[in-house]
Order: sequence, then structure tokens, then C-alpha cells
Amino acid sequence: MNVLTNALAIAASELRRNLGRALLTALGVLIGVGAVITMVGIGEGATASIEEDLSSIGRNMLILNPGTGRGQLRTQAPPFDLRDADAIAARVPYVELTAPTTTVPVLAAYGGEEVLTKVYGAPNAWFAIMDRDVAQGRLPTEAEQRSGAGVCVIGETVRQSLFGGENAVGARIRVADTSCQVIGVIAAKGANTMGIDEDDVMVAPLTTVQRRIVGSTDVTGIFLSVDAPEHIEEAKAQTLALMRERRHIGPRGSDDFSITDTREVATMVSGITSLLTAFLGAVAGVSLLVGGIGIMNIMLVSVTERTREIGIRMSVGALEGDVLTQFLVEAGLISTLGGIAGVATGLLGGFVGARALGVIFTVNAPVTLGAVAFSALVGVVFGFYPARRAAHMEPIDALRHH
Repeated sequence: MNVLTNALAIAASELRRNLGRALLTALGVLIGVGAVITMVGIGEGATASIEEDLSSIGRNMLILNPGTGRGQLRTQAPPFDLRDADAIAARVPYVELTAPTTTVPVLAAYGGEEVLTKVYGAPNAWFAIMDRDVAQGRLPTEAEQRSGAGVCVIGETVRQSLFGGENAVGARIRVADTSCQVIGVIAAKGANTMGIDEDDVMVAPLTTVQRRIVGSTDVTGIFLSVDAPEHIEEAKAQTLALMRERRHIGPRGSDDFSITDTREVATMVSGITSLLTAFLGAVAGVSLLVGGIGIMNIMLVSVTERTREIGIRMSVGALEGDVLTQFLVEAGLISTLGGIAGVATGLLGGFVGARALGVIFTVNAPVTLGAVAFSALVGVVFGFYPARRAAHMEPIDALRHH
């Protein structure tokens, strides 16, 4: 224990004597540890933010869309109709709410202002399924839903674009080639972590959009709310079987529609971001190895400079193990101090970066402690060769060194 204590004292004295060189040597480790903590913290925070966004889209929700695939690779297929939604409500027991919708991009105008947005033709159940509330005004009445009245509820982004600071409720706006009276404003939700503005939306009765804007009775999507999380898989399987039956798809036929479970999306996104976080953390960890090489080079220089000192210590009774321990402690101390400074830098950088990206910054305690421990290990591993070289010096040759 005395040997280690003395080694630490000598190492601290040596670092103070060559403070500038010690700081530059520790810089590589500092950058490596800081980068690991920043990348992992932001990556895990982004994963948590995305999962929170997806979970807030709706409660135990399934979404049916005609066609399969995604984006430009999505196949075309016949749309749904209201009878499909009615059949699901009647024959799938775990489905609490159904919201057949028709979605179309529109140009909305009021006064001299215009905004390109999308309008959902949907029943009021859409608001419950999507967990959206009305901040001002009201939702359409049952009579307005049935008759296709010219009324609509707008998102906060649409309200600000068209009305600024004015009260929107009661105003009549132009939507595509028709007009509707604004009867409500949806409570603001803001942009999610994927950059999608969830307030850039309008909602009108389904019959209104079908008759006045689309000109057909097509349903482009059906939103479903399942009564409990444990029933989602069964409700999904029952809905799949029912829709295959209704769309006359044989046992060997391929589905021409898709059912999206928001939990699956969350799991997929979480897996992607976790993999990306691990990759970025590994890339950042490479700089730790670079810092270790820097420590080895500086320790070799230090051994050369202190050759005579090594010879004096060994001539008065110091053993090879004492010299080896001394230089290993110095290398470990440099890298550990660099690791501790890297933790502070990584936490600060991660917090600032997360704020800039609009995501949560999470502090992963095992990763933080592991990064510091690994930095100390890097110092010991890369300091071993210089320490061994110092320990194997011949005292007489070392004393002759000038």
C-alpha cells in the first residue's frame, strides 16, 4: 500500500511539474470519453423522445390503409368504405372506437392569407383515438356529421397562419373549392422528434370532405382504438381476417392493405436509434484508443528524460516492480483525470446538443462510470510498454545517461 501511495504522490508531483504536457496528453482521453457520453446520452434521449411521441399519437391504436409498403414503394389498392369500418366495429369485440377517414392536402385561405395543409374527414371518434382535445370552440354535432355541414376544426399552426392573433372560432374560411366555418381550434401539440408538425391539420366531418372536396365516398384509412394493450394482437389478427374476407382475398392471396400497430413502429424506431447510438458510441470510443497512443508516446518521452532518475532509484534499492508501478500509476492518473474531465465535457456537450436538437438528454450511469474506468484501463494498457522499458533498465547504463 505504501508503494502505491508513494507512486501516486510522485506521479502527482511529476504532473504538476509538466502540467502543460500532461493536459495535452489527457486531451485525447477527454475527447474520447466526452464524445462517448454525448453520443450515448443524445442517442438514448432521442430514442426516448421518439417513443414518447409515438405513444402519445393515440391509445392502443391500429391504423388500416389500403395498399402495402411505404412511401414511393407503396402499392396501390382499392380504398375502403364506411361498411368496412362498420363491420370492424360489429365483429371485432376488442375494438372500442373506429374512425374511418379521408385525408387530402388542401389550400386553406382567409382574407389575404393562405396555407397549404391537410384536412381529415373524420368522425369525432378520431379525436378520442388520437388523444386530441379542443382548446377553443367545439366539435361537430351528430347532425353536422350526418348532413355534411360546412364546419371544421383547425390546428394551432393553421390558426396562426390564417388568423394570427385574431379569434378564429366563428370565421368562415375557404378550403379548396368550398368553404367551412371554423367551430373549434385543436389544442396545440407541436412538432414531434421526427419534425412533423402535428398542429398543421384540419378536421371536418367525413361526409363534408367526401362530398365537397374529394367527390367520392372513398375511405383512405381507418383508425381503431383497442380496449386494452393485451388485446391488441388478437384485435389485429381478427381485423386482418375480417378485411381479407371483405376484400375477397383467398387463402394464398397477398394482402392489399396494411395494419399498422403503433407499438411496432415504436419498437422498430427504438431498435434503429439504439443501433445508431451504439455505432456512434463505438466510433467515439476509437478516439479513446488514439488518446491511449498519445499517452504511450508521452510516457516514452518521459522515460527517456528521467533515465538518470530511474538509475538513481534502482541503485539505492528500488526494484523493477517499483519502477513499473511508478510509470503505470502516472499513465493511469493522466488518463483517469482526462476521463473525469471528459465526463464533465460530455455532460455539458450532451445537454447543449440535446437542447439544440429538441430531444431529451439522458445520463446513462453505467456508461459514464464505464467510460471513466475504460479511460483508466487505456492509460494502464498503453503505459505498460514505457513502464516495462523503464523497469528493465540497467542501473549503471541509466546513471551514465546525460
